Amino acid sequence: MSALPALVTADWLAEELGKPDLRVLDASYYLPAENIDAHARFAAGHIPGAQFFDIEEVADTETDLPHMLPTPGRFARLAAALGVDSADRVVVYDQKGIFSAPRAWWMFRLFGHDRVAVLDGGLPAWRDGGHALEAGPPAVVAPARFVADFYATRVRGLGDMRRNLATRAELVLDARSAGRFSGADPEPRAGLPSGHIPGAVSVPAHELVQSGHMRPAEALRARFAAAGVDGSRPIVTSCGSGVSAAILTLGLHLADLPEGALYDGSWTEWAQRPETPKATGLE
Repeated sequence: MSALPALVTADWLAEELGKPDLRVLDASYYLPAENIDAHARFAAGHIPGAQFFDIEEVADTETDLPHMLPTPGRFARLAAALGVDSADRVVVYDQKGIFSAPRAWWMFRLFGHDRVAVLDGGLPAWRDGGHALEAGPPAVVAPARFVADFYATRVRGLGDMRRNLATRAELVLDARSAGRFSGADPEPRAGLPSGHIPGAVSVPAHELVQSGHMRPAEALRARFAAAGVDGSRPIVTSCGSGVSAAILTLGLHLADLPEGALYDGSWTEWAQRPETPKATGLE
């Protein structure tokens, strides 16, 4: 099997589109306050042959936390229903450019499928490149055979984060805006206080993205170095609900740095627990 880089261009995808081992997934997700229907936008125009990877459905439906990881079995079943075989190459994109697609990229890799890439620039880059769109619902596909593994080292839970408060063995990078991190700006989810996990460092995800594209590797390395990423401690990425944290994880990967793990429950889980300490300010 040929290797697949973590990031591919629209022109590369246009050349590969239609090959029997390639699957394209629209993994668009919008924050609740945006009030945008990702499914409707998919129907209005998507990359030809794409299926819709619903981050809210490919999730644990038994918790009140948003889009938490599903079990390996559920992920495998839903990936197969989208026509993804274990031998396939997968390209994920989103309608914004770079926002939620890295979450799908991270999930595939967490469940043992490393032949997955993010479309740099997403749907806007595809359109800007003059490539055709397809409208309507996704095409009916024959279910494939997807076998899921589980790489537990790539994810952290609440207990892991509590233990890390005492040891500070892992450096936590928070992808939310500096205002939400410091407590100056409100969270988009009603009733949730802003602030951050004590000891975390603010690395807003938007700082890794320029005009919808991931910044070059050298710029990513410089930003992470400024946050204290020096190889001395493993990294955990976090955000509001585990979506934009994956942008940091992708950035670490592209910068050829150890990508560490992602805190799945992120601030939504941490902040609603009365017993977990919360910090404010930028230090």
